[in-house]
Amino acid sequence: MDTFGFLVHPEDVTDVAKKFPSLQNWPPALLERIMRFAPPLQVDHLRAIRSEHNEVEGWFVATTLTAKQMLELPLPTVLNKIIRAGKRAERAGAKILGLGAFTSVVGDAGITIAKHLRIPVTTGNSYTVATAIQAIRQAAVLMDIEPKESHLTVIGATGAIGSICARLLAPHVGSLTIAARDESKLEHLAGIIMSESGKMVDISTDVRHAVRKSELVVTVSGSADTILYPEDLKAGAVVCDVARPRDVAKAVAEKRPDVLVIEGGLVEIPGEYQSGFRFGLPKGVVYACMAETMLLALEKRYECFTLGRNIRVEQVRQIDEMARKHGFKLAGFRSFDKQLTPDMIRTIRKVSTSFLPKKEEVRPITNL
Repeated sequence: MDTFGFLVHPEDVTDVAKKFPSLQNWPPALLERIMRFAPPLQVDHLRAIRSEHNEVEGWFVATTLTAKQMLELPLPTVLNKIIRAGKRAERAGAKILGLGAFTSVVGDAGITIAKHLRIPVTTGNSYTVATAIQAIRQAAVLMDIEPKESHLTVIGATGAIGSICARLLAPHVGSLTIAARDESKLEHLAGIIMSESGKMVDISTDVRHAVRKSELVVTVSGSADTILYPEDLKAGAVVCDVARPRDVAKAVAEKRPDVLVIEGGLVEIPGEYQSGFRFGLPKGVVYACMAETMLLALEKRYECFTLGRNIRVEQVRQIDEMARKHGFKLAGFRSFDKQLTPDMIRTIRKVSTSFLPKKEEVRPITNL
């Protein structure tokens, strides 16, 4: 049978306490120290992932470092932990390995990890891009936003996912701001977008200021901490939060009933997907990075499909075609772990119009 492995990790020490209740009263500092030296764990065996064309099984393997530890510990320490987890997946029988969350971000985004394993590696970022673009476009329709007359801000735009999202969405929006920490990298990306689409691009290293004029926001910062708060967002805005951990503060859902925040990169997969480790997602729904790994196994494409920080447009198109072939599709919208119903979105849209000046009256969307 065709097989895959996928690496996961806890967002913080509270995730460990949820998995192992006996550790709930342990001091966080002690838990972090134990996790730094703990071996990788196989946390689930996935079965019954099937399409009309093939069936695969796989394994979730956890490396016991939190997002914060991956950013703060010495890079060799972090890479060694990830490589050990990858070898654990190899021993389980995986023929390809997907890197989840921060395991795909650290260092050179998977290149070094792939060199130390006998099986190919993918970050899953190509399909994450495809689903993020689908999500923001569908959400714009539901909120009666005309992209051609709207301002888009992409946060984390110099990263692998953010840069290709900005490039692919640039021709379809009225104006664009790209935001990240490194101004020189932003200027380089702005030049690429200008040459590809002819569109002038604003750049910003002040994320919170950048989004205040934006009807559409895609955020994938790679930060371990929240970066967007209720006071930052424009009335009626749509925010597609692709980052894990989330970039958007949960307080936005509580204090801004006029803003639609959706989780990017969620995919409904075919078959009778069996797993006891669902990441808080509904049955049959996975993150797009996981789905990319599954798709490559279903296609028997045992290759390093997405590695490093440069994603090609053709890669995004290829993985999207594979998804359509095997029946993978964008899952319904979720916001802060809750499913959004059509009625809930209509309510957000209705509330948002009361915040908008009459001269900014929204118009029905046209084809992109």
